[in-house]
Amino acid sequence: MVRATSRLLQRQGYEGTGIKQISREAEATLGSVYHFFPGGKQELAAEAIRHGDEEFAVLLRAGFDSSPDLGEAMTACTRLLAGELRASDWQDGCPITSTALETVGRVPVIEEAVTEAFANWQAVVAERLSAAGIGEEDARELAGTVISALEGAELAAQVARSEEPLLVAGKHLARLLGSYLDGRP
Repeated sequence: MVRATSRLLQRQGYEGTGIKQISREAEATLGSVYHFFPGGKQELAAEAIRHGDEEFAVLLRAGFDSSPDLGEAMTACTRLLAGELRASDWQDGCPITSTALETVGRVPVIEEAVTEAFANWQAVVAERLSAAGIGEEDARELAGTVISALEGAELAAQVARSEEPLLVAGKHLARLLGSYLDGRP
């Protein structure tokens, strides 16, 4: 149920996804949805956000762990994200953006899950930046910049149906991160 909800929310957003559609996609009865998620759609959506959070964190780790060179790892990360987006026929961008934008300020349980997801992704990136030798405060701030740039580039790639926005962002983020290792920030 959680995986099906995550994909539906990713593609259709919160408002465009109904609980009956979720039960059909998950091949579950409507009663079982409410049995496992007594809080209904809000509770299930929050859990789906957590699932999307972890899926995206796995992609980030895979990209950043692909090379000891931070710049190469950054570009590998964007190539990985671009490939995943292309493979989904440009449908599966950020796993939380649509739902986050639709529910901000209205559904606290989802807003909390979204906030935790962004914090988790930033922590994944900050850990890698720190391990490469970037100071803790700079690593934390740069991680926020990286996640923001990836989010925007992924959306632009999805709309354009092109890998280019992600690949260009990766190239320039690699240069930015490299400047911190060269002592030029």
